[in-house]
Amino acid sequence: MKFLRRGRKPSRRAVEDVDLDSLLALVADSLGFTCVFAADGASLTLRPPAPRRPRDGEILVRLTGLRREAGRRPREDWPTLVSQHLARVVGAAGGVVDAPLDACDYDRAGPLLGTRVEAVDEVPDLTRVVGRHLNGDLVELLTVGARPVLPEEAGCWPVPPGEALERAVGNVRRGERLSVEAIELSGTAVTRLTGRAPSAATHLRWLGAYLPVPAHGVLAVLPDPYTLLVHPVNGIGVVRAIERLRVHAARTGGLSPQVYWWHQGRLTLIRADIELRDGQTRLVVAPPPDFARVLARLAA
Repeated sequence: MKFLRRGRKPSRRAVEDVDLDSLLALVADSLGFTCVFAADGASLTLRPPAPRRPRDGEILVRLTGLRREAGRRPREDWPTLVSQHLARVVGAAGGVVDAPLDACDYDRAGPLLGTRVEAVDEVPDLTRVVGRHLNGDLVELLTVGARPVLPEEAGCWPVPPGEALERAVGNVRRGERLSVEAIELSGTAVTRLTGRAPSAATHLRWLGAYLPVPAHGVLAVLPDPYTLLVHPVNGIGVVRAIERLRVHAARTGGLSPQVYWWHQGRLTLIRADIELRDGQTRLVVAPPPDFARVLARLAA
């Protein structure tokens, strides 16, 4: 005879977690694995169908970040989200997919974190990356190896994304020193800084380690993720420098055609539009208020 157990608590698992587990098991089966979930639901273990020895071929899949990301996305996105997540982890473990490691493992991923600056318009879906806006046009992405970190990966880490980004910035600084070269753009002297990694703009944070930075900062253009061009804001000649830099950036057609002002740790757009009027090309500059005040002081 079976007796009812008084005081037994019913399962408090959310319906969404149960549904996500079912989907995970289905995708795991399609990849040729059975899966065993941890009691707290924070991970699952993929097991091959016929291991030679216990634990042979087992793959640990961290789920904390995946559950958070699934909670932010509509259910119709879940199959793709789960399939991609499991494929990355399986690939990292066995080389099936182009993934060097399980980025959910912060201990392993941390030393490989880096940054990459991209134009906002060039990022297909800002909800599928981890990063921060440098301004309205540019975003600094958190990367692991050569690819952007995904929200479900960062969601597994024991540190918040902001702290991980700061670690990535430190990795960039320790990993490479940019080469510095003096060049001219139509008679205007500028400094070109170039690196092997696509994170040259990150080096603006310690630009003073490369060259003298005046109190009013520098003009900067980002022709590509590997290159910085800068000009000091130290005289009224900066107006001509804006024109030269803007024309150069437009010709390269790279990361951004715009000119920016780097000052006090901020990258501010200096709106400069190239217009054709009466058969002549003109540059119409609309500086932000703070920079306009700097120009007024320099002209005085």
